[in-house]
Amino acid sequence: MQSTRELFQIMTRRFGFLNKNCCSIGDSAISLVQSHILYEIDRQHQPSMQHIAETLGIDITTFSRQIQSLIKMNLVKKTPSPEDRRVSILSLSTEGKFIATTIDQRMNQYLDEVFGYMSDTEKEMVLRSIELLNSCMAKSKECCNPMGS
Repeated sequence: MQSTRELFQIMTRRFGFLNKNCCSIGDSAISLVQSHILYEIDRQHQPSMQHIAETLGIDITTFSRQIQSLIKMNLVKKTPSPEDRRVSILSLSTEGKFIATTIDQRMNQYLDEVFGYMSDTEKEMVLRSIELLNSCMAKSKECCNPMGS
């Protein structure tokens, strides 16, 4: 049997996590980090910049640069919160919503294909195992930073 690390290395490559861009939609080349940001903005209702950065485990300086890039691409809008003008609220533009939806559809199609090679029992076993792994990773003091960087 392959080592645990080797299994994760292979899975990382097969998901395309090492690619510079995770996807191209029309003229937009979206990085993996940008894809995660779009997903979280779409999933949450009027999130703050700080909240999304914390959700993704990205320091606010790096996150701000990513948001500026997404704003320049006309995918994200940043507006001051009506309650506290120091807080910036994020939302997707129409184009940003289209791209987030397209990425979601493509990812779901890929996962449907992958799980199509499994029985229902195997699929359920894999999903339960991933849930367990995610739960245990969240409990680790190294969560979101296994290399200590």
